[in-house]
Amino acid sequence: MAHPESVHSEVKPKILYFGTPVVLISTENADGSFNLAPVSSAWALGHSIVLGLGEDGHTLSNLRSRPGLTINYPEPHLWEAVERLASLTGANPVPKTKPAQTTYRADKFAAAGLSQQSSVGVRPPRVKECGVQLEAKVSGISPSASGEFAIVECGVEKVHVRQSLVIPGTQHIDPGRWEPLIYNFRHYFGLASPTVRKRRAGASSRTGTSSLTGASRRSFSQTSQLPLPAGMPHNQSCDSRIPRCFRRALPGAVRDSGP
Repeated sequence: MAHPESVHSEVKPKILYFGTPVVLISTENADGSFNLAPVSSAWALGHSIVLGLGEDGHTLSNLRSRPGLTINYPEPHLWEAVERLASLTGANPVPKTKPAQTTYRADKFAAAGLSQQSSVGVRPPRVKECGVQLEAKVSGISPSASGEFAIVECGVEKVHVRQSLVIPGTQHIDPGRWEPLIYNFRHYFGLASPTVRKRRAGASSRTGTSSLTGASRRSFSQTSQLPLPAGMPHNQSCDSRIPRCFRRALPGAVRDSGP
């Protein structure tokens, strides 16, 4: 008899969010003010970041006219700020294609409870609370096959990292201290302990198995089940045997359309 873990079933999930870092995208509006939107479809190719944005999104509209942007990586403790942005749009009037609960908000930094931090080479500000911030400019926009989304390639021009996350005396981010907010099938997760150090990582002079830093130990043992807002149930689908899961069942989802 086959072991249960070796048996596969064909499924038809509504979405294919297998777990990617959430980013907060800051762009410039036509009147010179700034928009802020959460996006979960973002990945790196060398020194470019590729974004998947909805064609009806205000972020995409801004980038078609004004290509400067900042890409900010929130840490797990900022998940509520990210979620506060999920049902907001910077477009007025609200596009008819948006979900019914979508509302217009001019100052989305304030709505999220986040702070603007001036950028060096682009107009849109960075998000001060984020430990990793990228300044970038759009280098290409392509339509997706379905026509619902745009694939936006952004050339990164400057990388700003909180000093405590940088390995002293190097240009490397310490992967034992840096912890992105992960969006996994419409639930937010943090990272747990590292396993082994990859030979190609080149992030530090350490060799062999990664040491479990204090931050990682806390992530694994203490923050595996964080307190939830009042009245919010635990995510029943999260396996209680997996301490890496932040058991948060959140209403709605990060809007990939870049409201």
